[in-house]
Amino acid sequence: MGYYIIIRGPAGVGKTTIAKAVAGRLKGHYISIDHILKQNGLDVIEGKWITEGNFIKANELALKDAVRMLDRGTMVVLDGNFYHKGQLEHLKMNLPYRHMVFTLKADVQNCIKRDKERPDGIGEEAIKAVFILVDCFDAGTAIQTKGKTADQIGKEIVSKLPDLSV
Repeated sequence: MGYYIIIRGPAGVGKTTIAKAVAGRLKGHYISIDHILKQNGLDVIEGKWITEGNFIKANELALKDAVRMLDRGTMVVLDGNFYHKGQLEHLKMNLPYRHMVFTLKADVQNCIKRDKERPDGIGEEAIKAVFILVDCFDAGTAIQTKGKTADQIGKEIVSKLPDLSV
């Protein structure tokens, strides 16, 4: 039976880099919720953020691929902001496999700095807004990213996974 990992956190914290590294280390399958949102025109800001409904639509699009891989016994690593608790609960309810959630933590200034280094950055105000939304609730295991490389964070995540051979 498959196993999946959700890596969540604010924009600019390094979720994608870390999720891809973890998927590679575990010979798993990587799924980006942000990519699904963008690819399907669901990344529309209404008010100050993307609606929970659009995130749930992205979940629905990710589920078929995730279930296919999980049924094969392939680990799946999903990354996204997951700043709506309902989106996170929807995904967990519709993927009834063993899993863990990790929330990456950084200070907002580091997220802003990383965003400025991106060719397609979202801007300081958007970074601050997403940071606040993600920080509204805790989910899973918190991983502090300050002073750590992506490789170190990836190793830390893998070290916290249960023995999957059981």
